[in-house]
Amino acid sequence: MKKNNLRSSLFPTGSTGLLITLLSCCLLFAPDTYAGDIRVKTGIEVLKESGFKILQGKRVGLITNPTGVDNNLRSTIDILHEADNVQLVALYGPEHGVRGDVHAGDKVSDFKDPNTGVPVYSLYGATRKPTKEMLEGVDLLVYDIQDIGCRSYTYISTLYLAMQAAAENNIGFVVLDRPNPLGGLKVEGNLVEEGFFSFVSQLKIPYVYGLTCGELAEMINGEQMIPQPCQLTVVKMKKWRRKMHFEDTGLPWVPTSPHIPFAHSAYFYPVSGILGELGYISIGVGYTLPFEMFAAEWINAEAFARALNAKRLPGITFRPIHLKPYYSVGAGTNMQGVQIHLTDFNKARLSDIQFHVMEMAAQLYPEHSVFEHAPANRFDMFDKVSGSDFIRKEFSRNHRFEDISAYWTKDEEPFRKLSKKYYLYR
Repeated sequence: MKKNNLRSSLFPTGSTGLLITLLSCCLLFAPDTYAGDIRVKTGIEVLKESGFKILQGKRVGLITNPTGVDNNLRSTIDILHEADNVQLVALYGPEHGVRGDVHAGDKVSDFKDPNTGVPVYSLYGATRKPTKEMLEGVDLLVYDIQDIGCRSYTYISTLYLAMQAAAENNIGFVVLDRPNPLGGLKVEGNLVEEGFFSFVSQLKIPYVYGLTCGELAEMINGEQMIPQPCQLTVVKMKKWRRKMHFEDTGLPWVPTSPHIPFAHSAYFYPVSGILGELGYISIGVGYTLPFEMFAAEWINAEAFARALNAKRLPGITFRPIHLKPYYSVGAGTNMQGVQIHLTDFNKARLSDIQFHVMEMAAQLYPEHSVFEHAPANRFDMFDKVSGSDFIRKEFSRNHRFEDISAYWTKDEEPFRKLSKKYYLYR
């Protein structure tokens, strides 16, 4: 992806000192895996090659954040600001802001970008859909944000609402396409039901949807997910293929949010993000393994790992782990649990893992079965990210994944077939 009370605990506004130091060290000393080995050209690279043809003579509004960079890590903001015969007149910031300096769940304010002097409007807070006033003097909206391929991550909600606003105000809409870090083949989870649409489940798509932002925009238009289609142009990537994971692209990874610091972090977001909404087990946010683990004071690490590994889930191994989180759930307490290792990404069912963990926790520690002991005020957000209250209600009867698995997977194959209409890449 994300909001409400859990957002302030998963993504706190206070000091994150030690964790940030550790993650910063990882970033500073991580190997330079992309230099000289970039195999994919993103939309902004293709746009540059064209001489910004589709933007010539236009007053452009840009929806972006720090992930909007070219292959040399130069910001799309600066690129368009300096482009000949392109007038960048407005910037629009999603959750975390245009420059990425806002914590999850915090309101984003309007201001002027100090680097360019261009006004910046917030699309997260009181206003999530560009207003007529925000779009005054704009001929074309351009969207350039790296997503992570999971429905509850809010950037695609911003995409959806911005496309609506563009259609209503007769403004063209351009998507500078970027890879789906999970690839273009993995689809998991049920479609969102009526009554459960929200900013963390804005679209009627599975939890893991296997499309690039450009392809998703084509689907939003083509499946009439907005009242009237916008004038959409997708600037396609070059050399991206559906079977690619992010590391296959050779592209540099820019953190999409504070707790997705690395490309592989995107793989784990759907592994634990739904369970994380309940706040009764640490999922690694507040430690150095965001979304990669499950832990609690009442878990025995070795026994928990042994029981989960006995399930023989394809492509997944659970390793015992002992830790003391720095903030968020379990801050400052000794906890035990498991770290998830994806031994075969293609075989692994990412989103199922959290339900297997919930099941095993109830079996081994019935006094801590999830929906009987998690705070009830967290249920609403759990239902929203699940896209239904069926998951919670049915699972809580016997705490078994098999009771919900058919429901969780029922929409996957029909969605795969529908998606092929909007594929821009093989």
